[in-house]
Amino acid sequence: MKIAVASDHGGFALKELVKKHLEERGAEVLDLGTHSEESVDYPIYGKRCAEAVASGEADLGVVCCIVCCGTGIGISIAANKVKGIRCGLCTSVEMAHLTKQHNNANMIALGGRTTSPALALAIVDEWLDTDFEGGRHQRRVDMLNEM
Repeated sequence: MKIAVASDHGGFALKELVKKHLEERGAEVLDLGTHSEESVDYPIYGKRCAEAVASGEADLGVVCCIVCCGTGIGISIAANKVKGIRCGLCTSVEMAHLTKQHNNANMIALGGRTTSPALALAIVDEWLDTDFEGGRHQRRVDMLNEM
């Protein structure tokens, strides 16, 4: 399993923590930057990660990716600009569960300044361990994919 991760400077520390956690889970991690807390522009990293997912460079059954910025808001907006991406900003374990179960999100975003390390890892685990339910939700995901 290959999982792409990316962040801006505000999410750098969280990205590093998540990256280590993913490796401990046995995942191959594709780190697309940034590589320090020096100020950078989050759209670059959100797009870079989303393109890796959309192209299949990163995969997890359905390709997946985790992006972080200060709040997770900006980088999730950037990621969702790439065709084929369904990136959900997750601020709770329940949101992580539902974003996969109902929306088949192929990316999640986390806020480095708003999410505690323990919560972030619980969110990541829940998202990775949840299956897409399909059924009535598939029709809605298909509609999103057509946009």
